[in-house]
Amino acid sequence: MRIDLSGKTALVTGSTQGIGLAIATGLAAAGARVGVNGRSAESVERAIGGLGDGDFVAVPADVATEEGATAALEALPEVDILVNNLGIFGAQPALEISDDDWRRYFEVNVLAAVRLTRNYLPGMRDRGWGRVQYIASDSAVVTPAEMIHYGMSKTALLAVSRGFAKEAAGSGVTVNSVIAGPTHTGGVEDFVRQMVGDDLPWDEAQHKFMLEHRPQSLLQRLIEPEEIANMVVYLASPFASATTGGALRVDGGYVDAILP
Repeated sequence: MRIDLSGKTALVTGSTQGIGLAIATGLAAAGARVGVNGRSAESVERAIGGLGDGDFVAVPADVATEEGATAALEALPEVDILVNNLGIFGAQPALEISDDDWRRYFEVNVLAAVRLTRNYLPGMRDRGWGRVQYIASDSAVVTPAEMIHYGMSKTALLAVSRGFAKEAAGSGVTVNSVIAGPTHTGGVEDFVRQMVGDDLPWDEAQHKFMLEHRPQSLLQRLIEPEEIANMVVYLASPFASATTGGALRVDGGYVDAILP
């Protein structure tokens, strides 16, 4: 299967590192023009500088704010593929999560994606083709006790995705979410260390984390960002034209999850 996205323009939010960077790389390798987004011009230019060959557009903007969303729209007035990847995560005792923390997780992880979808989806629908994706998480359905606020935001993305898929029904635009499992990024390495300590070598620390904190995983290892990106690139392609309103799992095969 050869995926060709030549002539398509994509925006990947939060794409200066981790999963977002892998998605930007994958879409560009398939021929798409890709908007690389981060909060600062320096981080965006640094990411683009390391990406190598490809057609990239710098989109420095904090898209979790209305002003940032407007800046993204100015940089890329039209996109064919919108990947809402931006997200924050962290561990916190459930009864210590403040109102401000709850609001922040909703605004960054959910409202930013809703706002961009609201702005870009009408143009996709008018043109008769488009792809909108949300990077959700297994925490949406197997919510860790130490990450309830994060899990809430990812559960909300499943509802958002399904609802916008209905809004786009029959238009040639597909809307899907990708349920990503624990993924090997720099931020997750820090999180693993927070949960299991700094004493063990990384491979042992990763194994201990999965065994103790994510025992449902059939994969029994962290997922690599490129493995998430592969699903995103497929969903962005013409081959996925009959897949919409779905929640596609790249979660390592969680055995107790009840998923849509």
